[in-house]
Amino acid sequence: MQIKQAEQTIGIPLFEQAGKRLFLTEAGRELMHYSRAILQLMQEMESSFDAMKGMERGKLNIAVVSTANYFMPQLLASFIRIHPGIQVALSVANRDAVLKQLSENLADLAIMGQPPAGTEMVATPFLQNPMVVIAAPSHPLAQLKNIQAHQLARETFLLRELGSGTRGVVERYFDSHKLPLPAHMEMDTNEAIKQSVQAGMGIGIISQHGIELELETGRLVVLDMEGFPIVRHWYIVQRKDKRPSTATREFERFLLEQAQDKDTDK
Repeated sequence: MQIKQAEQTIGIPLFEQAGKRLFLTEAGRELMHYSRAILQLMQEMESSFDAMKGMERGKLNIAVVSTANYFMPQLLASFIRIHPGIQVALSVANRDAVLKQLSENLADLAIMGQPPAGTEMVATPFLQNPMVVIAAPSHPLAQLKNIQAHQLARETFLLRELGSGTRGVVERYFDSHKLPLPAHMEMDTNEAIKQSVQAGMGIGIISQHGIELELETGRLVVLDMEGFPIVRHWYIVQRKDKRPSTATREFERFLLEQAQDKDTDK
């Protein structure tokens, strides 16, 4: 009934049926775009009024790349303890999917290691992200020092899928040494890469934030590689055309303070 009422109001079909499934028409996709924008404006209005009242409420939708999920839950737990009135939703995906959530206004902010090019987004670095080469303790390279790029190029690599920020690091490393991408197998998660490296299927390049437990228990080792670790940064990424809510501003401030405390401890 609601679908029929919406179509009668607008005057053109919003959905088309194929079997038992409904699909959006071009008009339906346009309506969804404007509906999301209206909903976001209403949420911004509520957040603005709450801020004027001195209230800490609101919703915060965060999208993070999968590697960042190794440290984000701890940060979120601390943030929620400080701001119990803010409802937080966390989505974990690869880089392309996270950027899509931002562009479609489904996420208030995103955490990723490789900010997008262009001018539609604003990226703020907040934490170092060292990339390291990992292998099983029994791997022949684990006993060597100052391993060179040409030695690494002979090995089988376990890589993330195309579109992943980690995959881009590997490709740029070998390209900078004028070497082709080595023989490799694609994995769709960092966990799959770690398990496969432990099993001796090959070596990988991954954020050091994601292997702390494996290093402590001796299940993985970091290779002594020329040019590593490659130190990148984690970024807070937001749409430039989107007015940040009070909850979003508070979370960004929290992340920057936490990163500054870590730098001070070092």
